[in-house]
Amino acid sequence: MAIKILIADDDPDIRDILKITLSEENYEVIETKDGEEALKAVFAKAPDLALLDYKMPKLDGRQVCRQIKKDLLLRHLPVIMVTGKGEISDKVDGIDAGADDYIVKPFEPKELLARIRMLLRRAEIDLEANPLTRLPGNVSIIRELTKRLESKSLFSVCYVDLDKFKAYNDTYGFEHGDEVIRETARILIRATQEKGSPEDFIGHVGGDDFVVVTVPENVDAICRKIINDFEKAVPSFYNDNDRKKGFITAKDRKGVEQKFPLISVSIGVVSNETRSITHVAQIGEIGAEVKTLAKQLERSNFIKDKRKD
Repeated sequence: MAIKILIADDDPDIRDILKITLSEENYEVIETKDGEEALKAVFAKAPDLALLDYKMPKLDGRQVCRQIKKDLLLRHLPVIMVTGKGEISDKVDGIDAGADDYIVKPFEPKELLARIRMLLRRAEIDLEANPLTRLPGNVSIIRELTKRLESKSLFSVCYVDLDKFKAYNDTYGFEHGDEVIRETARILIRATQEKGSPEDFIGHVGGDDFVVVTVPENVDAICRKIINDFEKAVPSFYNDNDRKKGFITAKDRKGVEQKFPLISVSIGVVSNETRSITHVAQIGEIGAEVKTLAKQLERSNFIKDKRKD
Protein backbone atom coordinates (compact mmCIF):
# COMPACT_ATOMS: atom_id res chain seq x y z
CA MET A 1 0.00 0.00 0.00
CA ALA A 2 1.40 3.40 -1.01
CA ILE A 3 2.31 5.87 1.72
CA LYS A 4 -0.14 8.78 1.67
CA ILE A 5 1.17 12.31 2.14
CA LEU A 6 -1.16 15.29 2.47
CA ILE A 7 0.04 18.63 1.13
CA ALA A 8 -1.76 21.85 2.06
CA ASP A 9 -0.72 25.06 0.29
CA ASP A 10 -2.70 27.84 -1.41
CA ASP A 11 0.07 28.35 -4.02
CA PRO A 12 -0.54 25.99 -6.99
CA ASP A 13 3.13 26.27 -8.07
CA ILE A 14 4.35 25.06 -4.67
CA ARG A 15 1.80 22.22 -4.79
CA ASP A 16 3.14 21.19 -8.22
CA ILE A 17 6.76 21.23 -6.97
CA LEU A 18 5.75 19.11 -3.96
CA LYS A 19 3.85 16.63 -6.13
CA ILE A 20 6.82 16.20 -8.48
CA THR A 21 9.21 15.81 -5.54
CA LEU A 22 7.00 13.27 -3.74
CA SER A 23 6.36 11.26 -6.91
CA GLU A 24 10.09 10.40 -6.96
CA GLU A 25 9.48 8.18 -3.92
CA ASN A 26 6.11 6.89 -5.26
CA TYR A 27 4.17 8.56 -2.44
CA GLU A 28 0.42 8.94 -2.94
CA VAL A 29 -0.34 12.68 -2.75
CA ILE A 30 -3.52 14.15 -1.23
CA GLU A 31 -3.65 17.75 -2.49
CA THR A 32 -5.48 20.55 -0.61
CA LYS A 33 -5.43 24.31 -1.09
CA ASP A 34 -6.43 25.70 2.32
CA GLY A 35 -6.53 24.76 5.99
CA GLU A 36 -10.21 23.76 6.13
CA GLU A 37 -9.81 21.43 3.15
CA ALA A 38 -6.66 19.97 4.70
CA LEU A 39 -8.38 19.20 8.01
CA LYS A 40 -11.30 17.48 6.27
CA ALA A 41 -8.88 15.37 4.20
CA VAL A 42 -6.91 14.36 7.33
CA PHE A 43 -10.09 12.96 8.93
CA ALA A 44 -11.45 11.39 5.74
CA LYS A 45 -8.33 9.94 4.11
CA ALA A 46 -5.99 9.15 7.05
CA PRO A 47 -2.65 10.25 5.53
CA ASP A 48 0.67 8.93 6.88
CA LEU A 49 2.23 12.41 7.02
CA ALA A 50 1.09 16.03 6.50
CA LEU A 51 3.01 18.91 4.87
CA LEU A 52 1.31 22.15 5.96
CA ASP A 53 2.04 25.65 4.68
CA TYR A 54 2.23 28.03 7.64
CA LYS A 55 0.30 30.81 5.86
CA MET A 56 -2.84 29.77 3.99
CA PRO A 57 -6.53 30.81 3.87
CA LYS A 58 -9.37 29.81 6.25
CA LEU A 59 -7.11 27.99 8.72
CA ASP A 60 -3.34 28.49 8.78
CA GLY A 61 -0.87 25.64 9.22
CA ARG A 62 -0.56 26.24 12.94
CA GLN A 63 -4.34 26.00 13.48
CA VAL A 64 -4.59 22.81 11.41
CA CYS A 65 -1.68 21.28 13.30
CA ARG A 66 -3.30 22.10 16.67
CA GLN A 67 -6.54 20.40 15.58
CA ILE A 68 -4.64 17.30 14.42
CA LYS A 69 -2.58 16.98 17.60
CA LYS A 70 -5.65 17.54 19.78
CA ASP A 71 -7.44 14.52 18.30
CA LEU A 72 -6.90 11.32 20.27
CA LEU A 73 -6.44 9.19 17.15
CA LEU A 74 -4.47 11.64 15.01
CA ARG A 75 -1.91 12.97 17.47
CA HIS A 76 0.69 10.48 16.17
CA LEU A 77 0.40 11.82 12.58
CA PRO A 78 3.79 13.40 11.67
CA VAL A 79 3.46 17.04 10.59
CA ILE A 80 6.06 19.10 8.70
CA MET A 81 5.43 22.85 8.72
CA VAL A 82 6.48 24.72 5.57
CA THR A 83 7.52 28.28 6.46
CA GLY A 84 8.73 31.40 4.65
CA LYS A 85 12.45 32.13 4.41
CA GLY A 86 13.96 33.49 7.61
CA GLU A 87 10.66 33.87 9.46
CA ILE A 88 11.84 32.61 12.86
CA SER A 89 8.52 33.33 14.60
CA ASP A 90 6.68 31.06 12.11
CA LYS A 91 9.07 28.21 12.87
CA VAL A 92 8.69 28.66 16.63
CA ASP A 93 4.87 28.96 16.42
CA GLY A 94 4.72 25.86 14.22
CA ILE A 95 6.76 23.79 16.68
CA ASP A 96 4.67 25.15 19.59
CA ALA A 97 1.51 24.03 17.76
CA GLY A 98 2.86 20.47 17.72
CA ALA A 99 4.65 20.24 14.36
CA ASP A 100 7.29 17.49 14.32
CA ASP A 101 9.61 19.34 11.94
CA TYR A 102 9.73 22.34 9.62
CA ILE A 103 11.30 23.19 6.28
CA VAL A 104 11.91 26.63 4.80
CA LYS A 105 10.81 27.77 1.32
CA PRO A 106 12.47 27.58 -1.15
CA PHE A 107 13.49 24.08 -0.08
CA GLU A 108 15.90 21.54 -1.51
CA PRO A 109 13.83 18.52 -2.69
CA LYS A 110 16.40 15.98 -1.44
CA GLU A 111 16.36 17.54 2.02
CA LEU A 112 12.55 17.42 2.15
CA LEU A 113 12.50 13.74 1.13
CA ALA A 114 15.14 12.94 3.77
CA ARG A 115 13.07 14.68 6.46
CA ILE A 116 9.93 12.82 5.36
CA ARG A 117 11.73 9.45 5.46
CA MET A 118 13.10 10.24 8.91
CA LEU A 119 9.65 11.10 10.35
CA LEU A 120 7.99 8.07 8.74
CA ARG A 121 10.70 5.79 10.18
CA ARG A 122 10.26 7.33 13.60
CA ALA A 123 6.47 6.96 13.44
CA GLU A 124 6.79 3.30 12.44
CA ILE A 125 9.21 2.53 15.27
CA ASP A 126 7.20 4.48 17.86
CA LEU A 127 3.90 2.91 16.94
CA GLU A 128 3.30 -0.77 16.36
CA ALA A 129 -0.33 0.01 15.78
CA ASN A 130 -3.60 -0.77 14.09
CA PRO A 131 -3.55 1.32 10.87
CA LEU A 132 -7.16 2.47 11.29
CA THR A 133 -7.13 3.73 14.88
CA ARG A 134 -3.37 4.00 15.58
CA LEU A 135 -3.99 2.11 18.82
CA PRO A 136 -1.48 -0.61 19.80
CA GLY A 137 -2.10 -3.89 17.97
CA ASN A 138 -1.88 -7.58 18.88
CA VAL A 139 1.88 -7.70 19.53
CA SER A 140 1.59 -4.88 22.08
CA ILE A 141 -1.56 -6.39 23.61
CA ILE A 142 0.17 -9.73 24.26
CA ARG A 143 3.21 -7.90 25.64
CA GLU A 144 1.01 -5.87 28.02
CA LEU A 145 -0.92 -8.92 29.28
CA THR A 146 2.34 -10.85 29.77
CA LYS A 147 3.75 -7.94 31.77
CA ARG A 148 0.68 -7.90 34.04
CA LEU A 149 0.89 -11.64 34.63
CA GLU A 150 4.60 -11.53 35.40
CA SER A 151 4.19 -8.64 37.86
CA LYS A 152 1.67 -10.72 39.89
CA SER A 153 -0.49 -7.60 40.29
CA LEU A 154 -4.29 -7.49 40.16
CA PHE A 155 -5.72 -6.62 36.75
CA SER A 156 -8.98 -6.48 34.82
CA VAL A 157 -9.10 -6.96 31.06
CA CYS A 158 -12.15 -5.62 29.18
CA TYR A 159 -12.89 -7.24 25.83
CA VAL A 160 -14.95 -4.69 23.90
CA ASP A 161 -16.97 -5.69 20.84
CA LEU A 162 -19.63 -3.99 18.68
CA ASP A 163 -22.96 -5.78 18.13
CA LYS A 164 -24.69 -5.82 14.71
CA PHE A 165 -21.65 -4.14 13.16
CA LYS A 166 -21.53 -6.38 10.06
CA ALA A 167 -25.10 -5.41 9.13
CA TYR A 168 -24.16 -1.73 9.57
CA ASN A 169 -21.05 -2.14 7.40
CA ASP A 170 -23.04 -3.92 4.66
CA THR A 171 -25.68 -1.18 4.64
CA TYR A 172 -23.62 1.99 5.09
CA GLY A 173 -20.31 0.92 3.55
CA PHE A 174 -16.77 0.55 4.86
CA GLU A 175 -15.99 4.27 5.08
CA HIS A 176 -18.84 4.82 7.53
CA GLY A 177 -17.93 1.58 9.30
CA ASP A 178 -14.34 2.77 9.71
CA GLU A 179 -15.56 6.03 11.25
CA VAL A 180 -17.68 4.08 13.78
CA ILE A 181 -14.56 2.11 14.75
CA ARG A 182 -12.50 5.29 15.08
CA GLU A 183 -15.21 6.92 17.21
CA THR A 184 -15.34 3.80 19.40
CA ALA A 185 -11.58 4.12 19.92
CA ARG A 186 -12.00 7.76 20.95
CA ILE A 187 -14.71 6.75 23.44
CA LEU A 188 -12.46 4.08 24.98
CA ILE A 189 -9.57 6.54 25.32
CA ARG A 190 -11.75 9.22 26.92
CA ALA A 191 -13.38 6.75 29.34
CA THR A 192 -10.01 5.36 30.41
CA GLN A 193 -8.49 8.80 30.82
CA GLU A 194 -11.43 10.03 32.92
CA LYS A 195 -12.18 6.93 35.01
CA GLY A 196 -8.94 4.94 34.93
CA SER A 197 -5.31 5.49 35.85
CA PRO A 198 -2.18 6.45 33.86
CA GLU A 199 -1.00 2.81 33.77
CA ASP A 200 -4.14 1.63 31.91
CA PHE A 201 -3.72 0.24 28.40
CA ILE A 202 -5.96 0.31 25.31
CA GLY A 203 -5.38 -1.97 22.32
CA HIS A 204 -7.13 -2.67 19.02
CA VAL A 205 -7.31 -6.40 18.29
CA GLY A 206 -8.73 -5.70 14.82
CA GLY A 207 -12.08 -4.95 13.17
CA ASP A 208 -14.55 -3.94 15.88
CA ASP A 209 -12.67 -5.71 18.72
CA PHE A 210 -10.78 -3.76 21.39
CA VAL A 211 -9.07 -4.45 24.72
CA VAL A 212 -8.82 -2.20 27.78
CA VAL A 213 -6.47 -3.30 30.60
CA THR A 214 -7.04 -1.64 33.96
CA VAL A 215 -7.29 -2.50 37.68
CA PRO A 216 -10.36 -4.07 39.35
CA GLU A 217 -11.32 -0.95 41.34
CA ASN A 218 -11.69 1.13 38.14
CA VAL A 219 -13.30 -1.38 35.81
CA ASP A 220 -16.99 -0.71 36.61
CA ALA A 221 -16.65 3.06 36.16
CA ILE A 222 -14.73 2.63 32.88
CA CYS A 223 -17.28 0.16 31.45
CA ARG A 224 -20.24 2.37 32.44
CA LYS A 225 -18.58 5.43 30.88
CA ILE A 226 -17.86 3.52 27.64
CA ILE A 227 -21.47 2.31 27.42
CA ASN A 228 -22.97 5.70 28.28
CA ASP A 229 -20.83 7.59 25.75
CA PHE A 230 -21.31 4.95 23.05
CA GLU A 231 -25.10 5.00 23.40
CA LYS A 232 -25.05 8.81 23.08
CA ALA A 233 -22.94 8.56 19.91
CA VAL A 234 -24.95 5.79 18.20
CA PRO A 235 -27.72 7.97 16.65
CA SER A 236 -25.11 10.06 14.80
CA PHE A 237 -23.98 6.95 12.88
CA TYR A 238 -27.35 6.65 11.08
CA ASN A 239 -29.45 8.66 8.63
CA ASP A 240 -32.72 10.25 9.81
CA ASN A 241 -34.93 7.47 8.51
CA ASP A 242 -33.01 4.61 10.19
CA ARG A 243 -32.59 6.65 13.36
CA LYS A 244 -36.35 7.14 13.67
CA LYS A 245 -37.10 3.48 12.92
CA GLY A 246 -34.49 2.26 15.38
CA PHE A 247 -33.32 -0.50 13.03
CA ILE A 248 -31.90 -1.24 9.57
CA THR A 249 -32.86 -3.98 7.11
CA ALA A 250 -29.93 -6.11 5.96
CA LYS A 251 -29.04 -9.70 5.10
CA ASP A 252 -27.74 -11.99 7.84
CA ARG A 253 -24.80 -14.40 7.40
CA LYS A 254 -27.10 -16.90 5.65
CA GLY A 255 -28.28 -14.28 3.15
CA VAL A 256 -31.73 -13.90 4.74
CA GLU A 257 -33.07 -10.34 5.03
CA GLN A 258 -33.67 -9.27 8.63
CA LYS A 259 -34.24 -6.23 10.82
CA PHE A 260 -31.13 -5.35 12.82
CA PRO A 261 -31.27 -2.96 15.80
CA LEU A 262 -28.85 -0.02 16.01
CA ILE A 263 -25.26 -0.88 16.92
CA SER A 264 -24.52 -1.51 20.59
CA VAL A 265 -21.38 -2.38 22.56
CA SER A 266 -20.73 -5.53 24.61
CA ILE A 267 -17.93 -5.81 27.15
CA GLY A 268 -16.67 -9.01 28.78
CA VAL A 269 -14.38 -8.47 31.78
CA VAL A 270 -11.70 -10.94 32.92
CA SER A 271 -9.89 -10.47 36.24
CA ASN A 272 -7.45 -12.32 38.48
CA GLU A 273 -9.14 -10.83 41.54
CA THR A 274 -11.01 -14.04 42.50
CA ARG A 275 -9.27 -16.67 40.42
CA SER A 276 -5.76 -17.63 39.37
CA ILE A 277 -4.75 -16.77 35.81
CA THR A 278 -1.37 -18.02 34.65
CA HIS A 279 -1.09 -17.40 30.91
CA VAL A 280 -2.27 -15.00 28.20
CA ALA A 281 -4.30 -17.64 26.31
CA GLN A 282 -6.37 -18.22 29.46
CA ILE A 283 -7.28 -14.51 29.56
CA GLY A 284 -8.44 -14.70 25.92
CA GLU A 285 -10.51 -17.85 26.47
CA ILE A 286 -12.33 -16.44 29.51
CA GLY A 287 -12.79 -13.10 27.71
CA ALA A 288 -14.44 -14.80 24.72
CA GLU A 289 -16.83 -16.68 27.04
CA VAL A 290 -17.88 -13.63 29.04
CA LYS A 291 -18.19 -11.41 25.96
CA THR A 292 -20.53 -13.98 24.37
CA LEU A 293 -22.77 -13.75 27.45
CA ALA A 294 -22.75 -9.94 27.29
CA LYS A 295 -23.76 -10.03 23.60
CA GLN A 296 -26.91 -12.00 24.50
CA LEU A 297 -28.24 -9.07 26.55
CA GLU A 298 -30.34 -6.22 25.15
CA ARG A 299 -28.48 -3.10 24.08
CA SER A 300 -25.06 -2.13 25.44
CA ASN A 301 -23.90 -4.02 28.51
CA PHE A 302 -20.94 -5.46 30.39
CA ILE A 303 -20.47 -8.72 32.27
CA LYS A 304 -17.67 -9.55 34.71
CA ASP A 305 -16.33 -13.03 35.24
CA LYS A 306 -16.85 -13.56 38.97
CA ARG A 307 -16.05 -17.26 39.14
CA LYS A 308 -13.66 -18.31 41.88
CA ASP A 309 -10.94 -20.96 41.98
